[in-house]
Amino acid sequence: MIPQQSILDTDLYKLTMQQAALSLYPDAVAEYRFINRRPTDVFEEGFAKFVQEEIREFAHLRLTDAEFAWLSQFRFFTPAYLQYLKNFRYDPYQVTVTDDSPDRLSISIKGKWHETILWEVPLMALVSEFHFRNKVPKVQGNHQQEKAYEKGQRLADAGALFADFGTRRRRGLWTQDVVVRELAKAKTFVGTSNVHLAHECDLRPIGTMAHEWIQAHSVLCGLRHANRYALDAWTTVYDTELGIALTDTYGTKAFFNDFSPHHCRTWDGLRHDSGCPLAFTDAVVDHYNHNGIDPTTKTIVFSDGLNVDKAIEIKRYCDDKGIKCSFGIGTHFTNDFPTPALNIVIKLVGLNGVPVVKLSDVKTKQVGDPDALRVANWTFFGTPLDQ
Repeated sequence: MIPQQSILDTDLYKLTMQQAALSLYPDAVAEYRFINRRPTDVFEEGFAKFVQEEIREFAHLRLTDAEFAWLSQFRFFTPAYLQYLKNFRYDPYQVTVTDDSPDRLSISIKGKWHETILWEVPLMALVSEFHFRNKVPKVQGNHQQEKAYEKGQRLADAGALFADFGTRRRRGLWTQDVVVRELAKAKTFVGTSNVHLAHECDLRPIGTMAHEWIQAHSVLCGLRHANRYALDAWTTVYDTELGIALTDTYGTKAFFNDFSPHHCRTWDGLRHDSGCPLAFTDAVVDHYNHNGIDPTTKTIVFSDGLNVDKAIEIKRYCDDKGIKCSFGIGTHFTNDFPTPALNIVIKLVGLNGVPVVKLSDVKTKQVGDPDALRVANWTFFGTPLDQ
């Protein structure tokens, strides 16, 4: 068994999106699906049965009084939401797990959006931890403390602000705990996306929104301008708090078409999650300049498959371009072992019975119903999916 430590053993953006979904769309029904991007990674016989058994244990998780009090210090959480979270219980019947063959693990989630939104991160962490615990012998220690400390110091020496984003594909909670405590010794470490570890280690929890927030608005408001609708809906809940916008749900060009001068002024910055980070930096600086905004007042948060070397290279480039930057680094921190991490995701695939898609700036990251993908590609790029 893999004990679940806390209902807060998840990423902050799941809580912030849960509050927003509960506030604005309490009746919306969501559907999520597990995707193994590297089918050569196979799961052992009986894996689905184990995962289903562990899912039943989630029903026992609840927010403690100490966690409630700690969350209350963050002004972006309302008292009403925190009371909702205190009463929240996972519903295992919302999750279905099967495995037709060792390489075909299937996980689907369906239910009220504000309830099912919390399943993604702990389920991915569970799949990753159990896979490595059973298929790959555990390498005790593997110098995780030393490696994490060295990475943190290199980033600090380069003046790079950085956070741990490694919950979803970690080797295990034990690894992430060790790594975060070592990274925290670096003077430019700003926090972790994992809310439980932020509480345990007296750190700042980091995060705003994920792709699903923008995907959902393609159904709730309309596909072509889903980015704009999603940003505007976010500000009705958070005003100027949590002001880092995610850019690549339907491609960066589509995002910039909706990122008006008003948005440029009121949002703190942008998050990069696919495509060339240097080209993205150029595009961001150009967009701010075109809209009369001083790029030096804004920040880019980079979070796409980073390691220390990549982050330092990007930092130097941003310095030359005159824009602030920070880095959310995941697998390189929490699953840096000789055996590579899984390449898995759980994505929103439908809302209120209507398919939703993610296009991205990288075609291999496109997710969704094939017909819906063709519509989205035609809407944003004027081309069918296969061109």
